[in-house]
Order: sequence, then structure tokens, then C-alpha cells
Amino acid sequence: MRSIDILNSHNLKRTGCREGIIDVIISANQALSENEIREQLADSYDRTTFYRSFKTLQEFKIIHKIVIDNLLVKYELDNSVTSKKEHAHFYCCSCKAVQCIDTIDIPQLPVPEGYKVHDMELIVKGECNECIKSKRKI
Repeated sequence: MRSIDILNSHNLKRTGCREGIIDVIISANQALSENEIREQLADSYDRTTFYRSFKTLQEFKIIHKIVIDNLLVKYELDNSVTSKKEHAHFYCCSCKAVQCIDTIDIPQLPVPEGYKVHDMELIVKGECNECIKSKRKI
């Protein structure tokens, strides 16, 4: 999966900033915060360009946000880009990493007639294997 192909498939103009944001997310093995993405771009783009590009990628459903709590939001490629089904996320309370858990399906919940579900999230919070291992060494 390449950023160029993703932008082309969404009929979006290729810009260095858009490609950079997508490339950072693709290369990460976990969801990243806005600041983590911006830091990896090493001040290559001014703030306005970065935020406009970021907003466009969200509007075109190339990236989506994972709201952990009122202080922490992470981003990853949207399921429509990765062809993943709806899935849970694991948030490590120690290292603050967010990982996809593709083995946990999010069930379709019945809602009252006349309602339409746009999105549903399942976030499991705890400690990841690496943090548990490092605590055992102490």
C-alpha cells in the first residue's frame, strides 16, 4: 500500500504533506497522535498546511480517529483504505500505544427503528505484552 495509490483512489491531489502523513501512518505499527505524526515529519510543513492536509485526509475517510479519552486521540488508516472490517483497539495504559485487535469483531447492535449507526468503537484498556514483560524484569 502506497500513499500515492491511496490518494489516487480517492481522487485527491497528491501533495508532499498528504503523502507524508499517510507514509508516517503506514510505517507505524500502531495508531499515532497528531503530534506524533507531525514530529515525524520534522517540521517539513508549516502548521496551516499540516492541519489542512490532516483535515482533508479525515474528510475523505483516508484516516480516522480513535478517541481514547478526552485528552488522547490517535489516528490510523481508515478501514475503507485497509479493507479491514470493524475491529477493536487495545490501549496500553503504561506506554500509551494503541494497537488494532483484528481478532475481536465489533457486533452489530440493534438500535431503535429510525436510527442509523455511523460508527461504533470498542477500546480495550490495559497493559500490553511489552510493558508486562518490562515490569517483570524490575
